Amino acid sequence: MRLIQLAELLHAELRGGAHELEVSSVGSAKGATAETVVFAEDAAALTEAMKSDAAAVIVAEQMGKDADFVKPVLLVKHPKLAFARAAQLLRPPDAHTGIHPTAVIADSALMGRHVSVGPYAVIEADARVGDGSVIGAGAFIAQGVIIGSECRIYPRVVLYSCVELGDRVIVHAGAVLGSDGFGYVRDEGTGEYTQFPQQGRLVIEDGVEIGANTTVDRGALDETRIARGVKIDNLVHIGHNVEVGKDVVIAAQTGISGSSVIGDNAIVGGQVGIGDHATVGEQVILGSGSGVLTHKKVKGPGVVFWGRPARPLKQYLKELAVLARLARKQEEPVQEKPAQKKPVQKKSRQKKG
Repeated sequence: MRLIQLAELLHAELRGGAHELEVSSVGSAKGATAETVVFAEDAAALTEAMKSDAAAVIVAEQMGKDADFVKPVLLVKHPKLAFARAAQLLRPPDAHTGIHPTAVIADSALMGRHVSVGPYAVIEADARVGDGSVIGAGAFIAQGVIIGSECRIYPRVVLYSCVELGDRVIVHAGAVLGSDGFGYVRDEGTGEYTQFPQQGRLVIEDGVEIGANTTVDRGALDETRIARGVKIDNLVHIGHNVEVGKDVVIAAQTGISGSSVIGDNAIVGGQVGIGDHATVGEQVILGSGSGVLTHKKVKGPGVVFWGRPARPLKQYLKELAVLARLARKQEEPVQEKPAQKKPVQKKSRQKKG
């Protein structure tokens, strides 16, 4: 791609000429080549980038307006974001490899144009796979599953029945989508557990990315829904009937119990536990290791919560400070006061008369 084309797609101001310069990838200043685009967010990084072999540098507008550079620069408001978008624009498209001869595809499955299916993948009856989607080796697509266009299903992914994926969904290796939720009814007389019906759907909207070995259960009677643009890390579990709002980020080892709701643009840190029927408000930030109790409502917007149970960060830090002071008092040695000597009373001598 020509540098001027990249600048137009990024809505960047190109300075330093070289409009026809060809660029093919992004990278670090250390490993840059003559076709690499790098970025700089501070003066030190900019100096390193200018000394590198990079073709051009993405720079913040305030850093580059009055400077005189030895390389072409792309002036933008948010260099890191522009760099990430440049990576997508310059990434070569997946090569269409077609259907591997060992793949097992039911006759009634509907396959779109330019679909790739890897070795030993299984696609059952009435499943639908959209245009340009890639199904990795050993993946299992159950009966009736719907997969949108330009999705990427990595090896060993399992999609149960009643799962629907929108367009441009990425599911990393080992993920399981649409498994039964953990719902049982106890017989008080015998102590035995009977499974509550787990027959709902799982809907994954456009642009969602799901990490390796993550599991998302389908709804019990209705649906579990992961809204547009959600990014889920590796080793996350999401229970049945959960609703995750748009553009939510969920870090690794988080567990979300059934029927909980997470509002749009929330950020959930690593190892967070959310009890069933809990509500996390829009734009709320849950710090790593936080715990939201069952039926608890954590309200936003923009409030940072921490601790178990989760409470506003300022309150949590105050409580930690109080505990620290109490602990120091407990550790301080008790100093014994020196024993006071009793005053000696002198007996008065009586004069003999």
